[in-house]
Amino acid sequence: MSLDQPLAPLGQEGSGFASAWPVRAGDVDAYDRLRFDAVARYLQDIAWEELHRTFLHRSDPAWIVRRTVIDVIRPITWPDEVQLLRWCSSMSTRWTNMRVRITSGNGGLIETEGFWININEATNRPTRISDEGLAYLARTTGEHRLRWRPYLTDATPPESDTDLPFPVRATDIDQYNHVNNACYWQAVEQFLVEYPKLVAAPHRAVIEYLAPVWARQHISVRSRYEPGDRTGKPVLRLWFVVGDTTTTVVRIMPLPS
Repeated sequence: MSLDQPLAPLGQEGSGFASAWPVRAGDVDAYDRLRFDAVARYLQDIAWEELHRTFLHRSDPAWIVRRTVIDVIRPITWPDEVQLLRWCSSMSTRWTNMRVRITSGNGGLIETEGFWININEATNRPTRISDEGLAYLARTTGEHRLRWRPYLTDATPPESDTDLPFPVRATDIDQYNHVNNACYWQAVEQFLVEYPKLVAAPHRAVIEYLAPVWARQHISVRSRYEPGDRTGKPVLRLWFVVGDTTTTVVRIMPLPS
């Protein structure tokens, strides 16, 4: 897949790992729309459920997410209940693309894909997925040569007066002592307040994590909004910067045809 292509479909109906829960009031914005940070938590939660309802919590217990793509086709609003289906859409021996389809009782539809890396907890380095894990993931995909390729390659713009600080709170830190991936979406939501038309129609949001941010580090967010890029469509770009290092990149744009 590339930035302007649709996400891979489910290869075999009836496969994948399923779960469901209600949309809670703390998951939505002032207009009852399910926020991006809530979607990111949902993706963490179903990944955790699958890990602990299978042998994977013993064979391959530690994973980090490198990229998340969120396609909001029909928005999910509160009150509602979501059904989630998770499956592997492509894989290699150390990482995998995991698709999650989120549907709701009122007709909402969000399609997502995450690039997950299996890591060694002692070294925090990518490590080979167990033979059991590889066989489990291969049930829903025939693509076994997945390679990492960044989608977001725009250069970080220079510092400017429009940069905004993003304070890191104690509750943003995860068990690896760095900022949890879902927290970055809170900053995205802060910027989207200024550009409501971006989320009024079907849209795609992509986030790539380039480097971890540790507790007590200071993040600033640089933004560039184009009402019409070379394709004539609006785009919001964000760069999370710590010192001279860009740690995370985001792009929000209309959903590709």
